[in-house]
Amino acid sequence: MSTIVIRSTTESDWEALKELRLASLLESPTAFGWNYEAAAASGEELWRDNAAGRTPRTYLLAFAGDKAVGLIGYGLSAASECNLIAMWVHPEFRGKEIAAGLVEAVKTGAGAKGHQRIVLTVSPENSRAVALYQKQGFSFLPEWETLESHPHIKVQKMEWRSQECML
Repeated sequence: MSTIVIRSTTESDWEALKELRLASLLESPTAFGWNYEAAAASGEELWRDNAAGRTPRTYLLAFAGDKAVGLIGYGLSAASECNLIAMWVHPEFRGKEIAAGLVEAVKTGAGAKGHQRIVLTVSPENSRAVALYQKQGFSFLPEWETLESHPHIKVQKMEWRSQECML
């Protein structure tokens, strides 16, 4: 396997971001708050804006050579919480610590922006994701939400706090 490089997206990454995001929504449709149909119908301008950082979200991609193989995002919610979103690694590249690298990159990026706490939502039945997040220092909160894209699914909130925040 070639070296994995994780970096923030630039506008020129919009097609790779779109390709991975659509692949994630097809492969794991009930894991995300956005659905494939809405994402696929989104115009080039939205994808360019997301990749360029002109939206409230920051996206990062993991590259194996010149192929984007993983993505993650973060941004402020309506409640002004720093939310980890859109975490996904292409199935061929799972089990290679790429997901852990993506989460670490969000911790670093969010910390650089002054965020000492990151939250996410996950279905407790998604054992692989839960194990990853717990290994990365996230813990469950007694808070549940309805998954916007699939209102019949309830997801639970998890949080991570930086060491500085715990002192």
